[in-house]
Amino acid sequence: MSGITRYIFRQLAIGTLLVAIALAFIVWLTQSLQFLQFVINKGLAIGAWLKLTMLLMPWFISVILPAALFLVTLFVYNKLTMDRELVVAQAAGVSRFGLAQPALMSAAVATAFGYLLTLFIVPATFQSFRTLQFSIRNDVSQILLREGAFNQLSKDLTVYVRGRAENGDLLGLLIHDTRSKDGAVTIMAERGAVGRADNGSRVLLFNGSRQALEPGNGNLSVLYFESYALDFGALTPSGESRYESNRERSTWNLLTATPEDGRPARISTRMRAEGHQRLTDPLNALGFTCIALAFLLTGGFNKRGQTRRIVGAIGAVVVLQSAALGAANLAGKDSLFTPLMYVVALLPVAAGLYIILQRGGRINAPTLPLGATTA
Repeated sequence: MSGITRYIFRQLAIGTLLVAIALAFIVWLTQSLQFLQFVINKGLAIGAWLKLTMLLMPWFISVILPAALFLVTLFVYNKLTMDRELVVAQAAGVSRFGLAQPALMSAAVATAFGYLLTLFIVPATFQSFRTLQFSIRNDVSQILLREGAFNQLSKDLTVYVRGRAENGDLLGLLIHDTRSKDGAVTIMAERGAVGRADNGSRVLLFNGSRQALEPGNGNLSVLYFESYALDFGALTPSGESRYESNRERSTWNLLTATPEDGRPARISTRMRAEGHQRLTDPLNALGFTCIALAFLLTGGFNKRGQTRRIVGAIGAVVVLQSAALGAANLAGKDSLFTPLMYVVALLPVAAGLYIILQRGGRINAPTLPLGATTA
């Protein structure tokens, strides 16, 4: 690896890393605000909220990485042009492909890392995210029982908790249960503990009383107990199964989905399109980089027209991304359009490399007046 290649590659690598991290945290901050309802309404701990939202970070990075590399490539090569460093490199005998090599190497690394994210890391972390999110929303556990408040676990069940002991037990419980057709039941207990049951959750109560109106005569019936178990499973959605989204399924499961698996044909088609999108999206890093190089490494290395080339590269990426979304949407409706996804992903790579390598890979140096210098 030559000195100019290491020099440009180092700038691209450091810049892409910083920009990708910055953009990912900005997106994470905006998206994580919608999950504050769990902290406000359900008493979710800040640590659990951070864990829930940070599970989305690999997905954010996989989406942002190609765009971050594209922006950094535009910035670095534009700066090299403005500082006349590319002209000096050309005068030293470096070809156009030689100048493009560090950006292509960066794109190859970003593409490989993108495949690692989309094929393995993102499905695993998104599955953990969905499981935790479902548990927080639907599971009747200690996380939903806020201290000093009436917790409306369902329209038929209200639980008040005075406080918590150091071992996690609930203290001072008041439960109002209207699920029974025979009438409402009110339970008071000194202490309780939430656990798992076969069909959901249950709370084990100690030293309390159960009050209910007897059917027919309306007399108050009071039962004193030392221990009493109340099952929450029939009252909450915790027993319901969670639907597995395409984003958390394995890539092989998506690519091999067929109507014979018991799914509707349109669902199977959409799943296969999602699987093929995982194979084409990481190629955006290579395609976007080739577009940037094709615009910035063609023509004379002078300041005149540089803004026009940058705007043209950004416009080409916008058109390409729109085409990719359109191809994915068509493939989700009909599998005949699946090859179009690969055409859209590989076309900018092929076109960009052809433009970079044409004319023998030499650079068109700017035409300078007689006696002028490049400094």
